[in-house]
Amino acid sequence: MSRSFSPCRKLVVDQSGLAAVEFAIILPIMMLLLFGTVELGDALTINDKVNFVTSTLGDLVTQSKSITDTDMANIFDAAASIITPYPVSNLKMIVSGVNIDSSSKATVAWSYARNGTALVNGSSVSLPSALDLPSTFLVVSEVHYSFTPTVGYVMAGTYDLTSKFYLSPRVSAKVCQNASSC
Repeated sequence: MSRSFSPCRKLVVDQSGLAAVEFAIILPIMMLLLFGTVELGDALTINDKVNFVTSTLGDLVTQSKSITDTDMANIFDAAASIITPYPVSNLKMIVSGVNIDSSSKATVAWSYARNGTALVNGSSVSLPSALDLPSTFLVVSEVHYSFTPTVGYVMAGTYDLTSKFYLSPRVSAKVCQNASSC
């Protein structure tokens, strides 16, 4: 006499579609990992580029005794090329010369910006205590990049990737805005 299985028992014993079911369960997790890796990779790459743009801005400015509007436009163009192939329109750059007087009060001597707002001449600036040395001059470069993930599946929204560098002038005691103001 043959054994007969009930319909429910046949379903439990039957493994013919098991691979398809396992694939359907694992696929969303694998897609999440894939998109997350791509988005995180882009964010880390752009963050590295933002740091490089910031240091390049400060480095190029500190190599001069004086800076003109044309010089700064060229420096901004050169620094912006670093962010390629990512959109340059998301890049906000600010470079400022900061005077620190004998009482360690830091004020803006001059400031330039692209896709952002320059600091107001004469306004106070907060500096890290280690850099707040009396009777010195610093060039402060600051870059912001608005990063929006391409897919937005794992990381949603826009992230502000920011970097700030403080550098001393290389060839003179300070970097003037124009040669005539030195």
